[in-house]
Amino acid sequence: MATVSDYFGSLVFDDRVMKANLSAEVYTSLKKTIDEGAQLDIGVANAVAVAMKDWAVANGATHYTHWFQPLTGITAEKHDSFISPSPDGGVIMEFSGKELIKGEPDASSFPSGGLRATFEARGYTAWDPTSYAFIKGKTLCIPTAFCSYGGEALDKKTPLLRSMEALNKQAMRILKLFGNDTAKCIRSSVGPEQEYFLITKEMYDQRPDLRFTGRTLFGAKPPKGQEMDDHYFGVIKPRVASYMEELNHELWKLGIFAKTEHNEVAPAQHELAPIYTTTNIATDHNQLTMEIMQKVASKHGLVCLLHEKPFAGVNGSGKHNNWSIATDTGVNLLSPGETPYENAQFLLFLCAVIKAVDDYQDLLRIAVATAGNDHRLGANEAPPAVVSIFLGDELNAVLEAIETGTAYKGAEKIQMKLGVDVLPKFNRDTTDRNRTSPFAFTGNKFEFRMLGSSNSIACANIMLNSAVAESLKIYADRLEKAENFETTLQEMIKKTIKDHKRIIFNGNGYDDAWIKEATEKRGLLNYRTTPDCMPHLLDKKNVDMLTAHKVYSEAELKSRCEIMLENYCKTVVIEANTMVEMAKTQIAPAVETYVAELAKTAAAKKSFDPSIACGYETSVIKKLSSLTDAIYSRAEDLEDALMALHKAEDITAESYMIRDTVLAKMSELRLPCDEAETLTAKKYWPFPTYGDLLFGVR
Repeated sequence: MATVSDYFGSLVFDDRVMKANLSAEVYTSLKKTIDEGAQLDIGVANAVAVAMKDWAVANGATHYTHWFQPLTGITAEKHDSFISPSPDGGVIMEFSGKELIKGEPDASSFPSGGLRATFEARGYTAWDPTSYAFIKGKTLCIPTAFCSYGGEALDKKTPLLRSMEALNKQAMRILKLFGNDTAKCIRSSVGPEQEYFLITKEMYDQRPDLRFTGRTLFGAKPPKGQEMDDHYFGVIKPRVASYMEELNHELWKLGIFAKTEHNEVAPAQHELAPIYTTTNIATDHNQLTMEIMQKVASKHGLVCLLHEKPFAGVNGSGKHNNWSIATDTGVNLLSPGETPYENAQFLLFLCAVIKAVDDYQDLLRIAVATAGNDHRLGANEAPPAVVSIFLGDELNAVLEAIETGTAYKGAEKIQMKLGVDVLPKFNRDTTDRNRTSPFAFTGNKFEFRMLGSSNSIACANIMLNSAVAESLKIYADRLEKAENFETTLQEMIKKTIKDHKRIIFNGNGYDDAWIKEATEKRGLLNYRTTPDCMPHLLDKKNVDMLTAHKVYSEAELKSRCEIMLENYCKTVVIEANTMVEMAKTQIAPAVETYVAELAKTAAAKKSFDPSIACGYETSVIKKLSSLTDAIYSRAEDLEDALMALHKAEDITAESYMIRDTVLAKMSELRLPCDEAETLTAKKYWPFPTYGDLLFGVR
């Protein structure tokens, strides 16, 4: 029986395969491109293409595709076969360096936010050699960036790679100031924890809301939810265990480091966590993970729900983005060191993150803004919409000591010239975890907890990389001109702590008192919804920073704002239309049928004995009749609110109308529908209930 080590990465054209199939000269040249960003020679590209094709064909592939991540939030691919005609009427299998490096998919049908006119169809995909090619089915998938004919980024990978380069450039300046001449580059790394729900395919097919929107729009609270905390880390059910086993097998074949699996808090909810890796590769892997989760689920008669809030009244699903930065020599820059200089370096990088999160808290909120995630943030299951940093008591005490100029009263200290005590030796878990914090330090990395489960992690990491790069640039600009490096460094660290300590909060983020303190006393931002925050992407400070680091052009930022607001509006409109249809064509008729049956039963009783009161039937008929009237009336109100959207002057105005009116009308319609469910005999209710869905997988 094959072990995991036998087949791990078997479908990946990784370093092991390249070493075995490329000449030493070609391999060395390609590695220089991957590790150092050196120009890729066409001769090398041709050699790599031939080796990649031969390997793929030997593993059953017949086609190749440039696999990319457009602004739809999912992946895209156009398949071409390897075949070319031969003179004898047959075919030969060919693949050139030109085909490897560049593709030309139609760009007109992907979201562009005005960057491209519909008739301007040409787009390009460009190979990302830092992310390994892989085989999916019978297709060789080549990770690529996607841009328009004019060079504008039409995807999420291109800005991500730009942000990684911006971070690398500024971090390298800092390292050189600390005398580090061995590191060649700095990379950010990520490990995204993925939460999801599993329900049966049979029940899913009976729910139009799940099929059209990915979440339930109606559903009364079941007798039992998550109150007993018995699902969290509980024994995994055999059917789910079988699913997880196959999921791991498929992920491991693709070289994805699936590590941890367990039941989550809500019934039917689970989590998968990988070992973290370089950010662009982690982004590719997470997109693949979500796709494979859903494919494997279908083989087991299940459906994997990745919506942020598929069920009201129980926890939704997030995606915790564990982010760190390290040198190519393996030094984690967010880990305290053994020497004074190492600790001063750690403190400077820590301060860079603190400053970045405070200065660009709006960008971090924008990066996780979706219609689905708006249902999570601020509830007692996810961090609030107010961004803050959790450092833990020990590290917080160190920063307070630096700010006040007093000695840190922790472990034995040695004073260094910088005026900063050597930090005590930190273990990975030097302090308790804070699950209510949006941005928590967890020993040698930060856990950004605001992402929704269906989000691409690219957006959050683009903003995080860019904001930290900006902090480091400000520091490097000053330190490179400093007459006294140590004095200037000490002043900068102290000033950062003083200027940005408002963003540090170690308490309960769910407490209403904190939200009041954060907004009224500390001046932190509280953008509750996507329409609240998205327009601020175009604030001058954000445009200036992101364009200065060449992560986005101003036109690209305008397009992103347009696309994200359009996506928000379309998502809610689809949900609202689905609600109206379900209420009018399923719920109301089902309730009326039950009412008619009750009336028939009451009439039969009366015909048998006129003195029978029929109190039960009369009471239920009265309640349900009132509810059906309310259902119809509120469905009409919701339709009117949807019609009014056509009067909106632009997409921003439409998003405000949805936030202020449509969502309220949706909530009003849901109330009588859910109440009617509690009074209607189960056999008449038109689709599976929450109890069926949440406890249906055995």
